[in-house]
Amino acid sequence: MKRYAFFAYGVTCHLLFLCVYAWLALFVGNLGFGLIPTIDGEPTMPIAWAIFINVLLIVAFVVPHSVMARPSFKKWWTRYIPAPIERSTYVLVSCLLMINLLLNWQPTGGIVWNVSQPVAYWSLLAIFLLGVLLVPAVSLMINHFDLFGTRQVWLYLQGKEYTHLEFRTPMAYRFARHPLYVGWMLFFWVTPTMTVSHLLLAVLTTLYMLAAIPFEERDLVSHFGEKYLNYRRRVGALFPKLHLGNDNQVSVTSQSSET
Repeated sequence: MKRYAFFAYGVTCHLLFLCVYAWLALFVGNLGFGLIPTIDGEPTMPIAWAIFINVLLIVAFVVPHSVMARPSFKKWWTRYIPAPIERSTYVLVSCLLMINLLLNWQPTGGIVWNVSQPVAYWSLLAIFLLGVLLVPAVSLMINHFDLFGTRQVWLYLQGKEYTHLEFRTPMAYRFARHPLYVGWMLFFWVTPTMTVSHLLLAVLTTLYMLAAIPFEERDLVSHFGEKYLNYRRRVGALFPKLHLGNDNQVSVTSQSSET
């Protein structure tokens, strides 16, 4: 019975992520169509107070999201949370924190830039949508279901031990070590209309991702050893290097917290 309960829990957490991700895309893209609030809604309070609240909301998301992904936390956490649902619980907590941000975000108004020329407008919107699609696409290049915990509960349902994924060279990971972050940056930065509150979200999330890379890579080196060091020497973090090795390289697998 517990196996089925864990499996249902993992699948539910995964489905919740997909719903929250779609909500976030509509929110950031100002595609609420009058049905849901978006990042650039009508301000309801002084700009300084709105910025303060938004900073707290971002910090409330990024701190647990980063800390819970570290191996030391997982080692402690799995004393209380069964290992098969540890990743699913991480996904659940991240989703709840993101829902808190989406529900309590405070628009500020204030235009940083506004592109109205039709070709430029639709080009920027298309690049934004590319970023929206790139995030799940990159997760599929590695192992989407491992990254979001459903592989773990599926293996547990079958009575099999969890095994780490083998080293491989999946598509975009041949050219950048963190293509998921590239997708997120397009997601947050590319917009026809950049407001103060949108810029705040873009800046702080970008700083978070840049700050997270050294911590993630320290864990990856600890886990993968020389194979990851060789990979890091050959492949740029966010942009391709001019010369890539032809030998097999290790990809960033579910050990990374890029979700």
